[in-house]
Amino acid sequence: MDALYIHIPFCDKKCLYCDFWTFINMENEIDYYSNYLIKEFKLYPVIEYDTVYFGGGTPSLLSIENFRSILEVIKVSETSEITVEINPKNLSKKDFLRYREIGINRLSIGIQSFQDHILKSLGRNHDRKEAIKTYFDAREAGFDNITIDLMFGVPNQTMDDLYADLEMIKELKPDHISIYSLIWENGTYFWAQKQKGLIDEIDNDLEAEMYEVIIDTLSSLGYTHYEISNFAKENKKARHNTKYWENKEFIGLGLNSASNFENKRYKNIKNFYKYYKEIDSGNRPIDIKSIEIVDNVEKEKMKIILGLRLLDTGIEYFKDERIEVLIKKGLLELEGNRLKLSKRGIMLANDVFVEFI
Repeated sequence: MDALYIHIPFCDKKCLYCDFWTFINMENEIDYYSNYLIKEFKLYPVIEYDTVYFGGGTPSLLSIENFRSILEVIKVSETSEITVEINPKNLSKKDFLRYREIGINRLSIGIQSFQDHILKSLGRNHDRKEAIKTYFDAREAGFDNITIDLMFGVPNQTMDDLYADLEMIKELKPDHISIYSLIWENGTYFWAQKQKGLIDEIDNDLEAEMYEVIIDTLSSLGYTHYEISNFAKENKKARHNTKYWENKEFIGLGLNSASNFENKRYKNIKNFYKYYKEIDSGNRPIDIKSIEIVDNVEKEKMKIILGLRLLDTGIEYFKDERIEVLIKKGLLELEGNRLKLSKRGIMLANDVFVEFI
C-alpha cells in the first residue's frame, strides 16, 4: 500500500452536474480543515508513498502554506507522483512555480470544454481563455506532466463542439487526457431540470459517436488508450489512478473520502464537526456503517472488473462460462493469455462488467 488520496471538499461554485461531497463559501474553514488532515494522516502507519493525490472539490483553493504543511509530514521519494486537481481560474505562473518548489509535480486541470457556451451550460466558473492561459502558465513554470479533463455527451453539445475541443488538444499537446460522459446524478441541478422536462439527455447514438471520434482522434495524435476513460503519452499514465484499477490498497484522508485498507473498504465521516471530534479523540474518522470486508471472493470480482478497464493489459485468462459467452458475443478477446475488452466491448463495457457483479 503506497497510495494516498486527500480530499479537499471546498469549491468557489457548485457545478450544475456535480454530486461530489463539496461545499461553497467556506474559505474560512480551509486552514482549520488542513490542520486536521495532518492530524488524521498521523493516525495511519508511517510509510513511503509512491503517489499522493489531492482531489476535490477544488484543491487549488488551498494556500501554498496549506500544501507545504501537509506535504511536510508525508514521506515520499524523489520519484513519487504528487498530483493536484486545479480549476483553471485564479492561478498564475508564480503559483505554479511555488507548487513545484514544494514537490507537486503533476497537475490535473478541470477544463471540461474549450467552448464557452458549453462551460456556461455546465455552470463552470472559467472560460476558454482562462483555461488556455492556465495550461500555458503551468507549462512555462516547468510542469511536464499535465492531464486535462474533458466532458462529452453534454446537453446541446454538437459534433462541431467536440471537434473544436479535439483541435485544442492537438494544439496544446497535454501529457494525459481523461474523458467523461455526463452522468445524470440525482440531487444535482441537471437532474432536477431533467425531471421538470427543461433539459434532455443527449441522443445515445450521438454520444456513442462522440466517444468513437474521441478514441480515433486521440489515437491518431499518439495517445495510448490505456483505460476506458484515459489516454496518455508515453510514460505519462496516471500512476495513482492505475493503482485503483489494479485493485491495490490506498488510504483516503478528509471528509467523506474512501479507503481500501487492511482488507476493508470504507468511507470517512461526512460531517465537519464529527470528523474533527473523532480525530481529537485519537480515532480514524471512519463512518462505521460504510465498512465492507474485502474477502477473497470480493477481491477476485474487483480484480476482473477493474482489470478489464485497463485496455492495454487486461486480465489473465481463466476458464469461465461467462468469459466464453462474452468472447462469442465479440465483447472480449484473447491476446495470448490476456483477456481484454474488444473495440465493441469498450463501447458496451457496462454490459461486460455486470456479468461479474
